[in-house]
Amino acid sequence: MLKQSVDAYLALRRAVGFDLKTDGYLLQHFARFASDHGDTHVQTETTLEWAAAAPSPQQRERRLRVVALFARHACAEDSRHEVPAIRVFGYHRKRRLPHVYSPDEIRRLLDAASRLGPPGSLRPHAFKTLFALLAATGLRISEALALRLEDVATDGLVIRETKFHKSRLVPLHPTATAALACYLDLRRRADATSDHVFISTKGDGFAYSSVKKTFLILVRKIGLRSGPGKTGPRIHDLRHTFAVRALETSPEGGSPVGRHMRALSTYLGHANLADTYWYLQATPRLMRRVADACEAFIEGGAQ
Repeated sequence: MLKQSVDAYLALRRAVGFDLKTDGYLLQHFARFASDHGDTHVQTETTLEWAAAAPSPQQRERRLRVVALFARHACAEDSRHEVPAIRVFGYHRKRRLPHVYSPDEIRRLLDAASRLGPPGSLRPHAFKTLFALLAATGLRISEALALRLEDVATDGLVIRETKFHKSRLVPLHPTATAALACYLDLRRRADATSDHVFISTKGDGFAYSSVKKTFLILVRKIGLRSGPGKTGPRIHDLRHTFAVRALETSPEGGSPVGRHMRALSTYLGHANLADTYWYLQATPRLMRRVADACEAFIEGGAQ
């Protein structure tokens, strides 16, 4: 009975776009474990025993959250399901502080990319254009690497079924459009075996591992990161930077964190607004605008 409930729950969530590879595996494993204990419904004691078998506090907490989410759904129709408490294993997720790139840091990164070898190859142009596109659009690196030539449209980039199984059109600033067109002109002259927008010297699509390795070399070269094993700016921080700068430069009139978040969330391809808030980082300029909006609200209320 529990297995059938889990299967129905997974089928429902997958039907609305959730992948649930890991969560599905965990729930099915839990269902087998609970059934072996004779349970037909979620029981807190059994859930804690199953979660405690994971090797780390993080994995134990992950197990608890997966079952608790399922139990909240299931008990709406059958109150015999118990919803286990979470955060009982001492693990709390810590947000890694993103690096918000300055315009000068981005220029230095692009300059370093443009000096990559081999001389006369497409490689420096490909990496410079890739990193510039990430900074100018806030695309996920996976989305940029998945771009095909047919995805470059006259009104922007077509991002096809990505993280949340939704396609979207990402408009480009005229300067980004012009820079991408220059790169594509060079790319069409290359001996390519793939229709990917960004290709390696072998003519196939860029591999993420190769892009990450090159990125680390570049940020170390320009002094933004120390040697191997040291933390520092990441490729993904270009997406964080885009989100912050987009709000900093949003039109005046109202709080940028309230009024323009929905547009930014749609542009970034997020499934819900909470995902966009995760990307934001306080900057002096953004906090000044928030403070000005609060001050205007208070003064207006006082009148």
